[in-house]
Amino acid sequence: MPGNSFGTLFKFMTFGESHGPGIGVIIDGVPPNIPLTEEDIQFDLDRRKPGQSDITTPRKEEDKVEILSGVFDGKTTGVPIALLIRNKDQHSKDYSAIENTFRPGHADYTYQMKYGIRDHRGGGRSSGRETACRVAAGAIAKKILKKHNIEVVAFTKQVGSIKGNTFDYSEIEKNNVRAADPVAAQKMIECIHEYKERGDSIGGIVECHINGCFPGLGEPLYDKLDAVLSHALMSIGTIKGIAFGAGFDVATMSGYENNDKYIMTDGKVSSETNYSGGITGGLSNGENITLQLAVKPPSSITKEQKSVTKDGSNTTIQVHGRHDPCICPRVIPVAEAMCAVTMADMLLLHKAYH
Repeated sequence: MPGNSFGTLFKFMTFGESHGPGIGVIIDGVPPNIPLTEEDIQFDLDRRKPGQSDITTPRKEEDKVEILSGVFDGKTTGVPIALLIRNKDQHSKDYSAIENTFRPGHADYTYQMKYGIRDHRGGGRSSGRETACRVAAGAIAKKILKKHNIEVVAFTKQVGSIKGNTFDYSEIEKNNVRAADPVAAQKMIECIHEYKERGDSIGGIVECHINGCFPGLGEPLYDKLDAVLSHALMSIGTIKGIAFGAGFDVATMSGYENNDKYIMTDGKVSSETNYSGGITGGLSNGENITLQLAVKPPSSITKEQKSVTKDGSNTTIQVHGRHDPCICPRVIPVAEAMCAVTMADMLLLHKAYH
């Protein structure tokens, strides 16, 4: 089936379903002699896995990664790397009531229309469980970026109407919502609890920073850096919007206000502002790349909703099982991963020219 792989030189393909025996990823294009262990990958998987706190799904998965190929004596060999994550805590019976009913907001109806068959257990292939594979690939991509002093950091910027006004990277892993503003973090958590108690869910905004990127990464015209990052990040099921730098605020700015004026700093070209978000003409310009992602409220809620059955009858549905009331805390390592695999791919493409 097309659409299961991503990338050009750094390329990966994921496989598996939410309630199958396991999920996994095959990564091609990883340079040889990069130190890599299962622990390197496990760190980011632990940040994404379910059951981390009372504001995430209580499903308990170790998400223990197994390296099947591509690593010898603790170093990459240059051949494809295969990773496996076994599923261990499926409650498939929780989904028996929706076998013949389409859940609002999910891919049930569209998958049924496209393929004429679907795995109703947790959404099958369309489940957010697949993103663990992306996080595993992203952990390897981060190893490549680290050699070039490029860092990817994401955090929760907003939950509902609660916005973070400051950011401190050291605060991100200190609170359950992974906000960079500790004051706003507590309010965000309270907001999530309120929606959870109502049997509902809430959305938010995740902000990503790609720091230390040198000028020139990207492939104009149709593979501009912001275009490929958008492709990568919009492929995450819960993301409904993306904005770089000043984003939609540019609609109210004049050209003079929006232009990042160039200045010389320590013998290098830099800019006074970064409304471009670190990308100009589709290429990195040397400033930090900044972007924001609109994260939709999780579709699985216990509130009763209208729906239809596979035979076309009107009905109502309540989605039971174990679900996140807000996905922002767990989407952060996924967003970092998709940024990392994109930047690793662009880096390898750039090196092909130089």
